[in-house]
Amino acid sequence: MNDTVNETLETAPGNAAFAFIQELATGLSRKEIQLPSFPDVAVRVSRVLADEDVSAKDVVLVVGSEPALAAKIMQMANSAALGHVGKTIADLPAAITRLGFNLVRTAAISFAMNQLRRSENLESLGSSLQAQWEHSSLVAAFSHVVARRLTRISADTALLAGLLHGVGKLYILTQAVRHPALFNDQAAYFEVERDWHAGIAKALLENWQIAEDIVAAVEGHEDITREHDGAPDLTDVLTVGSLLATFHAYPDTLELNLQGVRACERMQLDRKALETLVSESSKDVAALRQLLGL
Repeated sequence: MNDTVNETLETAPGNAAFAFIQELATGLSRKEIQLPSFPDVAVRVSRVLADEDVSAKDVVLVVGSEPALAAKIMQMANSAALGHVGKTIADLPAAITRLGFNLVRTAAISFAMNQLRRSENLESLGSSLQAQWEHSSLVAAFSHVVARRLTRISADTALLAGLLHGVGKLYILTQAVRHPALFNDQAAYFEVERDWHAGIAKALLENWQIAEDIVAAVEGHEDITREHDGAPDLTDVLTVGSLLATFHAYPDTLELNLQGVRACERMQLDRKALETLVSESSKDVAALRQLLGL
């Protein structure tokens, strides 16, 4: 980490970027990475679910402390978008049991993200936070679809990974508000974001005690040349979900933009398969995004 920090500090373009990178490096070294205005209940939910011996009763106690989150979980437990059809769930313990812990985490993160983008302290970032949230929900929805249709990876886990994939960029955005000069140099800002968001995301998610496979996927999904043996894994799913979220609106360019992506090759996604996937999943993607609160 020290070599990377020193190298970045030496090459940082401009004093504003230099000062901001120093702040990021200090926070990482001291393990002081926390999202401002992020509801504590979401972190408490994530941490209590990290305990392998946790009981449903313990989860109900934490979730029940925030009525709006409890309502979100009830909504998701009865959502056809997640395949929950049949008898309507009417109480929180049953809703948590039906959803499973990963979807409870997803509900908590979704609730927290919606609260964060409405925070008065971050009012000046309203449009940027909205754009970040819209993209994260789209990545989450596409990741869910890719996992369910093309792999044996849990679609619920993929949904959560997609929702969390940009948390490092979100942190950088909320911190950079105190460095207004940096926003005047978009090239410098995006360079900082590119170089730092993955490491920051890893630190945040480890602090929240998110599962290792999700942390690894969030940290590594941008490496399109990544190699590994065996079937597609969660990182592959997030890689494809993220690329589809970015390029799905430009079907004529899909094949070109996803060319050379090893995750696509492992899933045997050629142009026809990509176009079919986007076309056939459009309603599912829209329903999942609506469920997440968009």
